[in-house]
Amino acid sequence: MAGKSKFEIRSSKYLVRWTRTLSCRRRQPQTFRISDFEFRIFPHRTRLRNPETSLFFTKFYLKVLAVSRQPIPRKTVYRLSLYYRSLQRLKANQIATVSSAALAKAAGVKPTQLRKDLTYFGQFGTRGLGYDVEALGAKLTEALGTARLQPVILVGVGNLGAALLHYGGFAKEGFEIVAAFDSEPAPKRSSEVRVPLLSMTSLRDFVAGRGVKMAILAVPATAAQEVVNELVHAGIVGILNFSPILLQVPDGVVVNNVDLALELENLSYFIR
Repeated sequence: MAGKSKFEIRSSKYLVRWTRTLSCRRRQPQTFRISDFEFRIFPHRTRLRNPETSLFFTKFYLKVLAVSRQPIPRKTVYRLSLYYRSLQRLKANQIATVSSAALAKAAGVKPTQLRKDLTYFGQFGTRGLGYDVEALGAKLTEALGTARLQPVILVGVGNLGAALLHYGGFAKEGFEIVAAFDSEPAPKRSSEVRVPLLSMTSLRDFVAGRGVKMAILAVPATAAQEVVNELVHAGIVGILNFSPILLQVPDGVVVNNVDLALELENLSYFIR
């Protein structure tokens, strides 16, 4: 145990107690993850002699190897969402198992890419049978952090922002827009939305009070950087940006850009 941190030792003991019966029964290496560490469990067996009765017996024991969790590439996280949605469709159709080839085709990737992406979270599937749809879906839910509704705020309640507020698909994927912010929250506009419409002056207090970490940005390009600075100072670390501008953010803040005009330009190239 030399060289391990206190956290790793505790986690190793916990995993041994938790998986002893299951691991010994299956006799297959298993992988588990707690926090930022991955644990590989290797079941072993050995023949021992009882000194009192002189009889031999078989004893099972577990070897626990704790390794640091590998950083997950951003593109892999995006593909996990594709796999999760495909699994949800399969579950809705009452399909219990799916092969890697079928799941990869539904997500639009190659089977080798699918298997590589899933290895970041352990070993899944049974050779010849495929993946258990419900079990893999639950694992991806945990990995993506959508096991419960995550609070999100929206900034910019213009035409696009109002349309996003009326979109019902966010809740199905584990996200809830809890408030909208605008520089001029008109009373008439407040009656048109289903969430509180607040002034930008109350942004920091609201984010701190509700523990919000993500925001949707739908403001004009000229105001986007200034608003992002406010979001970062308030504690937002994940931003979905609909403004047609590249934003400057500090390390630790993630920005996903959605430029609708740019996507149409790319699409027009392929239909010439």
